[in-house]
Amino acid sequence: MKKWISRLTASCCVIVGLLFSQASFATDSYSEALNNFKKAPDTQEFFNSAYGYAIFPTVGKGGIGIGAAYGKGRVYRGGIHTGDTSLSQLSIGFQLGGQAYSEIIFFKDAKAYEEFTSGSFEFSANASAVAINVGANAQVGTTGNSAGAGQSGSNKAASASYINGMAVFTAAKGGLMYEAALAGQSFTFEPK
Repeated sequence: MKKWISRLTASCCVIVGLLFSQASFATDSYSEALNNFKKAPDTQEFFNSAYGYAIFPTVGKGGIGIGAAYGKGRVYRGGIHTGDTSLSQLSIGFQLGGQAYSEIIFFKDAKAYEEFTSGSFEFSANASAVAINVGANAQVGTTGNSAGAGQSGSNKAASASYINGMAVFTAAKGGLMYEAALAGQSFTFEPK
């Protein structure tokens, strides 16, 4: 059994490694990712009122039974870069494939900002995010994701709200992944 888990973990690491090597050659930068999120109508009120935000231009995620995700980002308060952050995620469960996406986390107030920048932060199981996709609406959580064509069959977009002072949006960049696993995202922060 240990040998099987070891091989599975190694396979997962290879998939994630391939995602990251492709992501490092991508032309997306922090400003491009930020501009993409600013264009989305769902994020306008958050840009106008948030105390700060963290942006991850590329998060790579992959898995075969055991999954992993990683991305580097920057944290801003009042539009000023205050430090760097990294996102990591490990999950176990039914999952297969790989994907890349951008992520932005808005901080409602100083308390949420300070909690995130305390050095080590992890989302709780009730944290969720809104995935911004052209032509479809999706709800994604830091513990998994699901997609739909609207809310209750309507044409309304999925909407975000602050949970524990934070609101999260993602934008798919490519890849295909089927996942039913639950796992939280963990973050580290280093001040500038």
